[in-house]
Amino acid sequence: MPKREQEPAGGEVALIVGLGNPGREYSETRHNIGFQVVSRLADKHELKFSRMQNQALIATGRIGNTRVILAKPQTWMNDSGRAVGPLAKFYKVERPRVLIVYDDLDRPCGTLRLRMEGGHGGHNGMKSIIARLGSQDFPRLRIGIGRPPGRMEPAAYVLEPFGRDEETTMDMARARAAEAIEYFLREGIVAAMNKFNAPEAPTHRDP
Repeated sequence: MPKREQEPAGGEVALIVGLGNPGREYSETRHNIGFQVVSRLADKHELKFSRMQNQALIATGRIGNTRVILAKPQTWMNDSGRAVGPLAKFYKVERPRVLIVYDDLDRPCGTLRLRMEGGHGGHNGMKSIIARLGSQDFPRLRIGIGRPPGRMEPAAYVLEPFGRDEETTMDMARARAAEAIEYFLREGIVAAMNKFNAPEAPTHRDP
């Protein structure tokens, strides 16, 4: 087996989790931007999502000097914690090295926001993860997907694919999000926040 597909063993390990829903019909939807970003990161470093563990599809290997587990929970979005909690425990990943990547309705399409901790902000996937980890003190990377148009319900909006006019913006966002994760792994969350957060990002703790 190539070295990049071996399980990380020893030393500092980071768990990078992209949130989304399993199934081909959901793969291109707004709600699956977390899956899309970790897939972009895996492709960039020739890591393969080759097996299931703790109800997540995972890729393991190394990015720079850091051993990583990239994970896409297969539990459905609202139960993401059922995968994240056991994975963090199995690999003995400390909470500051568990980074969750997910969609944010309250940010403009394609914008990034890194935080070192915070609440769930109404996101059910994050609510599940906080409950399973027993803390909200872990970093997260939000990808803005914008608000639904008119009176469209958010639940319907997030399950639609990005429009043609949005795709160029979102493709750049996926690439920049992958860069932000690499920077986080190399320099830490504070340095990554300073480099990648949009200027208008507030400095207070998320609700």
